Amino acid sequence: MNIQKTIEKLKSEGFAVSYFETGADAAKYITTQLVGKSIGIGGSKTVEALNLFETLSQNNEVYWHWKQPAKEAVEKSARAQVYLTSANAISETGEIINIDGTGNRVSALMCGHEKVYIIAGTNKIADDYESAMWRARNIAAPLNAKRLGIKTPCAVSEEMKCFNCNSPARICRGISVLMQKLNGNAEMEVILINENLGY
Repeated sequence: MNIQKTIEKLKSEGFAVSYFETGADAAKYITTQLVGKSIGIGGSKTVEALNLFETLSQNNEVYWHWKQPAKEAVEKSARAQVYLTSANAISETGEIINIDGTGNRVSALMCGHEKVYIIAGTNKIADDYESAMWRARNIAAPLNAKRLGIKTPCAVSEEMKCFNCNSPARICRGISVLMQKLNGNAEMEVILINENLGY
């Protein structure tokens, strides 16, 4: 894992990048950046670990389906000024990968906000696109399925891998790959934290 190479490549692809040694420092930075905003949050163990819903709610209107009635929170998140999410994998070659079951996170990540923050621990960094996709499908997705307590093959098997199943409970139904910052008005900032965070 080469953190500096990843940062340089992401910047060359148009993303703003901020790097922090600790989650506490990253959370402090994000909190100082966001005051008086409407903020949507996608499903993220990283965001949860940083306690961002609670701290940002002090000075902003924050919507998160993990903390509020899901349907309303997802709808308001999609229209918020700012969107916070994580990544299932980030490659040293600059790709940012996310897998989604309902589409709320990958769609909100792509469009509709003034700014998007992609917050990730350095454990999400993979060598290249193929390794990043492998990580998203064979590490992040099975761990998320286990967390949700669903009975997909990846969640119940002792073998940590994607079975490319046809289960009705399958959570890996849509994949987004950001190869460069998207065109348009939205700013996109990657927050990299030198800790093991999320899946």
